[in-house]
Amino acid sequence: MNRETTFERLHRIQDNVSKGNYRLSSHAEREREADQITKGELEEAIFSSQAEIVEDYPNDPRGPSCLILGFTSQGKPLHVVIGLIDQMVIITVYRP
Repeated sequence: MNRETTFERLHRIQDNVSKGNYRLSSHAEREREADQITKGELEEAIFSSQAEIVEDYPNDPRGPSCLILGFTSQGKPLHVVIGLIDQMVIITVYRP
């Protein structure tokens, strides 16, 4: 069985985000608002040239997910946890 590399997974995530094929969980919305993170900053971080998957959670009981570290256009770091089942779900977002 051919396993997806982290680079391929990040590219798939970016492709889905560019097409709007994702949603934010209610938890992610609360955290985004609490940290005053705009949806634009969230997407900037996912698409930043420095974006990388820093942790992978393939065996999470809720389904596979990963932690992305990315940077806004202002250079601010963001962590984004994304669930990788069916439609992508941003589980949480926060400033590290």
